[in-house]
Amino acid sequence: MYLEFYGLKLSPFDITPNPRFLFHSGKHREALNHLLYGIRERKGFVQLTGEVGAGKTTLCRAFLEQLSGEFSTALILNPVLNSNELMKAIATEFALDVRHLDRLETLDAINKFLLKQAERGRDTVLIIDEAQNLTEELLEQVRLLSNIETDDRKLLQIVLLGQPELREKLNSPRLRQLRQRITVRYHLKPLTRFETAQYIQHRLDFAGAKGAPYFTQPAFWRIFRYSNGVPRLINAVCDKALLAGFVERSDRINFRMIGRAIRELEGDIHA
Repeated sequence: MYLEFYGLKLSPFDITPNPRFLFHSGKHREALNHLLYGIRERKGFVQLTGEVGAGKTTLCRAFLEQLSGEFSTALILNPVLNSNELMKAIATEFALDVRHLDRLETLDAINKFLLKQAERGRDTVLIIDEAQNLTEELLEQVRLLSNIETDDRKLLQIVLLGQPELREKLNSPRLRQLRQRITVRYHLKPLTRFETAQYIQHRLDFAGAKGAPYFTQPAFWRIFRYSNGVPRLINAVCDKALLAGFVERSDRINFRMIGRAIRELEGDIHA
């Protein structure tokens, strides 16, 4: 609605994970480098955690874009499954037809696929998002998948993305074998106040902003105070604020407009 008014080519604060909008703060670059290092050096297991809305999924999609053609990848977005369903979901992501196979047959199909990929000189990567939702039984199944190997290499690299609860779950004594295999870990922290302002301007610039709209310094401060530097919350409040600016026919997004946006997001709670 407000794109034409502001002369924007794209919606700058869409909450859909879009790697093109990835803001390379120092911590985001470091997180991406951890992912790439873990996979390219065949470390086996990589763990990335962060609070809800911290940008893990966006980072993951950027990571996938950087993996070159010698990698085969599978991305599981919703791991709230039983053991059989998870194995079938993984196989399906690798384009294997396992519709009429039982669990053992599905595992055998995955095993054969991994061996063929290795013979072709291709590495295989499995990424599980929202991994904090995996039960201990499923996490153990994932660990067993990582056992597929030849004499000199692991055939499957696994990335676990999740909220901080994932770290707590992995501290269970029953998962010590899995925990010991995770050699690359990174926790993605929220943006600082300065980074929050940079993040907003980065998204506006990428969306095609030419000086308008612009946020005042008090507006930046109020956004940070509300969001605590969490990108998803920043996007939500900025989107509402641009709508408020459009309604008022103003290029200038100020402290008051941010307050209005926050009240709308919070169901008219005092902000």
